[in-house]
Amino acid sequence: MVAVGIDLGSKCSCVAAYLNERVEVIANDKGNRTTPSFVAFNDDEQLTGEDAMNQAAMNAANTVYGVKRLIGRSFDDDSVQSVLPSLPFKVAADKSGKPVVQVMFKGEERTFQAEEISAMVLGKMKETAESYLGYEVKQAVITVPAHFNDTQRMCTKDAGQLAGFDVLRIINEPTAAAIAYGLDNKNPTEMQRVLVMDMGASTYDVSLLTIDEGIFEVKATAGDTHLGGEDFDARLVKHFIAEFRRKHKVDITGNARSMHRLRTACERAKRTLSSSTQAAIEIDSLYEGVDFFTNITRARFEDLCGDLFRACIDPVQRVLTDAKLDKTSVKEIVLVGGSTRIPKVQQLLKDFFNGKEPSKTINPDEAVACGAAVQAAILAGDKTDKISDLLLLDVTPLSLGIETAGGVMTTLIKRNTTIPAHAKETFSTFEDDQAAVQLTIFEGESAIARNNRILATFDLSGIPPAPRGVPLIEVSFDIDANGILHVTAEDKSSGNCQQLTVANDKETLSMEAVERMLSHSDDSQ
Repeated sequence: MVAVGIDLGSKCSCVAAYLNERVEVIANDKGNRTTPSFVAFNDDEQLTGEDAMNQAAMNAANTVYGVKRLIGRSFDDDSVQSVLPSLPFKVAADKSGKPVVQVMFKGEERTFQAEEISAMVLGKMKETAESYLGYEVKQAVITVPAHFNDTQRMCTKDAGQLAGFDVLRIINEPTAAAIAYGLDNKNPTEMQRVLVMDMGASTYDVSLLTIDEGIFEVKATAGDTHLGGEDFDARLVKHFIAEFRRKHKVDITGNARSMHRLRTACERAKRTLSSSTQAAIEIDSLYEGVDFFTNITRARFEDLCGDLFRACIDPVQRVLTDAKLDKTSVKEIVLVGGSTRIPKVQQLLKDFFNGKEPSKTINPDEAVACGAAVQAAILAGDKTDKISDLLLLDVTPLSLGIETAGGVMTTLIKRNTTIPAHAKETFSTFEDDQAAVQLTIFEGESAIARNNRILATFDLSGIPPAPRGVPLIEVSFDIDANGILHVTAEDKSSGNCQQLTVANDKETLSMEAVERMLSHSDDSQ
């Protein structure tokens, strides 16, 4: 049985399989090689993919997309709050503080977590693969942005399980793209340094790798989980809302259908501007019978998004600095994700690399799924010559540590450490006869713990009475191949031990929740 690779995108998803010593991207039932990551609900049924996207204008409040910006985050997270005004569907906080989508389904209000929506999209990809292969597909490798944190990775894995997959591995999107590039550009006599720039609808990653005799080693990664094509769309939408208000003295922001139609037209115009210097916006009866016909030049678009485009270069410089390399040492530049087609993005990158042209050998929309399919084949036991010697060495994107005396962040695992990784450190008590210690785990780069992101807090109790500084408490961090952190704290004198998988906090699904969703999944059909 074949294991598949899935690029779970914010706007579109793609599934591929390694068959007969080559990767095949699998087309869906509409004949398309990518599937919109849209899920819609109406009085009769739940729709996924093109069927969901095509009815969005008439059913905007119940058509859900872009949940990649919600998954694994709390409702109060600034990045969640910033995206809510642009979403046509309702998002609220559940009792644990997670964002949930509110829709009308079969005549009643229903709420769904981001994992559930992602699971519906993954379920569609599973159906697509099974229809082509002719048998049940149980195993998958699913990709995530390189800068997804611990919680976001675990939530994505939960979504895969909800969809019925045994998730073999969660791997980083730019690393998967590098595998696709390396498979087609094997040069056994020479080590290559490859920079992968991956910009999709909602996230942006840059990774620097070496490829040498089948070993893909990530040297550094940087990026922004809140920068992508949707941000460029939002600038266009804001621009045209103001133009419509100026021309017709009305504000369309309160009308979900008008906003959806304008957003769709802006996305189409953005794509047009990648190949033309001007794009037309033509929307019949946009609002209360008023037509909206206008245009925009590529130069104006570049002006509207100038700060966002310039921000793309910062992570490129950061990975070179972290890897202690000069930009002249980069042999190939690989572009992945639809937003890398934007001429200004390509020009800024080309200027940074002193005129060096990006590689054009891989498909930006399919490369991530192709690389994931290769990794899936290897993990499923494929011993084919072409991939048998392939080894993937990825890194953790953020430093991990605990808070110690004075609120200091004591780092156990530094960012860009190759995973799987293990580190341990010995600590002690602050007070005489202290019977318990509280461990607070953070990820981030600040020396002050509170300036970093808190991952989890747990207690180690049962420490025998002793003067302060005498008990020896050994804290171990283990990051698995999925990039998920496991923590162990042990009092060496008593042998008392506490273990924690850090992602199992309030922002992820409990096993009970997974079971509940699986048992109720038939309701969504």
